[in-house]
Amino acid sequence: MNTAVPSVLFVCVHNAGRSQMAAAFLTHLAGDRIRVRSAGSAPADQVNPSVIEAMREAGIDISAELPKVLTTEAVQASDVVITMGCGDACPIFPGKRYEDWKLDDPAGQGIAAVRPIRDEIETRVHALIRDLLPDMGDPA
Repeated sequence: MNTAVPSVLFVCVHNAGRSQMAAAFLTHLAGDRIRVRSAGSAPADQVNPSVIEAMREAGIDISAELPKVLTTEAVQASDVVITMGCGDACPIFPGKRYEDWKLDDPAGQGIAAVRPIRDEIETRVHALIRDLLPDMGDPA
């Protein structure tokens, strides 16, 4: 039996929207069963206020989160790297599982535009949990 805790890194350009939402959902739903990181290739100064509000509506407070810079160490320490539009800025290492989630960018968008992005991310996070923790069932 593998007792290692899987590690997931979510990466987007600014680490102010998509990757923050994905990390928050995964942390909220999987707890300490999955180690979660997020980062950006060119981090913004703050998390998008519409993203904070959309997550608050989902019952998750990310108002204290700050965008973080993507480091080689974060990628090396992760089992799964999920990119969201960071293009060639994401370093590639052998033996890592990479996924690219094609999602609209919430940058500069109002809450009405962010909600469907948030909901799509939540759906994908549920599928990721089922894949990484098949014994857990659906954490809904």
